[in-house]
Amino acid sequence: MFSLKNKSVVITGGGSGIGKAISILFAQQGAMVNILELNQNAAEETVNQIINNGGTAKAYACNIATQSKVLEIFQEIGKVDILVNNAGIAHIGNLEATSEEDFDRIFEVNVKGIYNCLFVAVPIMKSKGSGVILNMASVAATVGIKDRFAYSMSKGAVLTMTLSVAKDYINDNIRCNCISPARVHTPFVDGFLEKNYPNHKTEMFEKLSASQPIGRMGKPEEIAHLALYLCSDEAGFVTGCDYPIDGGFIRLNN
Repeated sequence: MFSLKNKSVVITGGGSGIGKAISILFAQQGAMVNILELNQNAAEETVNQIINNGGTAKAYACNIATQSKVLEIFQEIGKVDILVNNAGIAHIGNLEATSEEDFDRIFEVNVKGIYNCLFVAVPIMKSKGSGVILNMASVAATVGIKDRFAYSMSKGAVLTMTLSVAKDYINDNIRCNCISPARVHTPFVDGFLEKNYPNHKTEMFEKLSASQPIGRMGKPEEIAHLALYLCSDEAGFVTGCDYPIDGGFIRLNN
């Protein structure tokens, strides 16, 4: 079950965190993994780990906010069976603490970047008569989170782009879903704590962990397992859905 043998997969932001976990798992399941990553060194580290474990992968340096570069890389890859739009950046601040520069920076990567990959990948999938797309949204797309104005805006866009693509291309045999994680323990979290709470890292880590009713953050591998199901043939009846994976954050926080 959940075999991705002979599948060509494009994963954005596969150099660390959730994207790295998805890349490694998909390679283990037989996929040819193509990683698009702004940080070339991080992407190469993931690729080397995959190859050293018998998998197949290739890294491409790419700013997904630049459509011409995305197009160039997808043309080089050729066959695209699965697209995982995982790359994204964060911003902390309410409306008044979000400058125009902040807003544009988030929009360029989290919204336009996903649009660019969709814009290039969908015609490729249409031409071969099938495809699977998985977008990385967030619980911030559906519930209010304090001081996440621009980030929430961007993830709300990811959710609605998912629904639009799922509806528009259902007759082309293209499925499109999204995942909405709550807090996941990634290098981003560690960097955030180091930067903003250097003298209170343990205390703040525990506070952030406790914001999930289950009492901890998610693990990148847990998100990857859900991604694998949604991108596999076993999920052939699933499209146009958002899947919270949040330790009870949305429904159980009263």
